[in-house]
Amino acid sequence: MNKVHVKTGDTVVVLSGKDKGKKGKVLEVSPSEQKVIVEGLGMVTKHVKPRQAGQPGGIVKAEGALYASKVMVVCPKCGKPTRAAHKIDGDGKKVRLCKNKGCNGTF
Repeated sequence: MNKVHVKTGDTVVVLSGKDKGKKGKVLEVSPSEQKVIVEGLGMVTKHVKPRQAGQPGGIVKAEGALYASKVMVVCPKCGKPTRAAHKIDGDGKKVRLCKNKGCNGTF
């Protein structure tokens, strides 16, 4: 079983590579490959062949997959990148907490 520290919908910041320091929203997570697709980051060019009559082909820009280890979750409360701590709340649900000093935000 593979686990990834980010979930779909999280805001993340890129730690390394050509998009270092940029923020974006996670569109898709692939735990088996340990990769994530982030909105507007890691752009690649694809050569697309027209599939139906009247449909244009050509070169299209699309988001490529990044390794999950290259991104860090951004806390919605303090707005800083953080490692996520886990805690069981009063309802028995597992929640993620911000580990930044003095924040204690949940996400």
